[in-house]
Amino acid sequence: MQFDPPLEEGLLIRRYKRFLADIETVTGETLTIHCPNTGSMLNCQAEGARVWFSRSNDPRRKLPGTWELVETAHGRLACINTGRANRLVEEALLAGVIPELAGFSTLRREVAYGTENSRADFRLTYPSGEVFVEVKSVTLGYNMDCVAAFPDAVTVRGAKHLRELSALAREGARAVLLYCVNLTGIDAVRPADDIDPAYGRALREALEAGVEILAYGADVTPQAIQVTRRLKVVM
Repeated sequence: MQFDPPLEEGLLIRRYKRFLADIETVTGETLTIHCPNTGSMLNCQAEGARVWFSRSNDPRRKLPGTWELVETAHGRLACINTGRANRLVEEALLAGVIPELAGFSTLRREVAYGTENSRADFRLTYPSGEVFVEVKSVTLGYNMDCVAAFPDAVTVRGAKHLRELSALAREGARAVLLYCVNLTGIDAVRPADDIDPAYGRALREALEAGVEILAYGADVTPQAIQVTRRLKVVM
């Protein structure tokens, strides 16, 4: 996925009210831009951090831009725009980058399923049947540890998705949870039990029920992001 038009660089002044961020551009302009992330953004919102944002000239928009990337205190680049994860995974699926999910005939997005009013990010159709795929964007890293963690805040919704996937797997359907790691310098992903122990328990229960847990890492630069490699999942 290429950033077009190119991203602009700045410095983070502060993130507040969850969806707002004040930045200073390289030309000294102060802007309030949209922060497309509902999580805590732990280790991704330090004041003074280098950020990259996409600017919009759409007169219907209230804010002039969207925060896309940040350089963490550990020197990593993270894509904090969680809306990018599904598009990145779709590109990877169509390009055959994820061999565990290759060979499908059709791909549908946002498909309703389960008993708790959930929507699967993708439903893939194969000659052998359908596969339901739930995607999670991962940006939480610690120090120089090469293991990222999810979630970065308590996620009731994430636990619900795991319950829904587990129910599908118990019924004999193929269900997949795919962590899209939009953070450089990472080799593996683990559940953030210290942040949300209930999610960690639900994840292990899903694995026991037959849900496939996959993690793929993305190369992140201010020019482009691309899913490139499989990562370990540390339970």
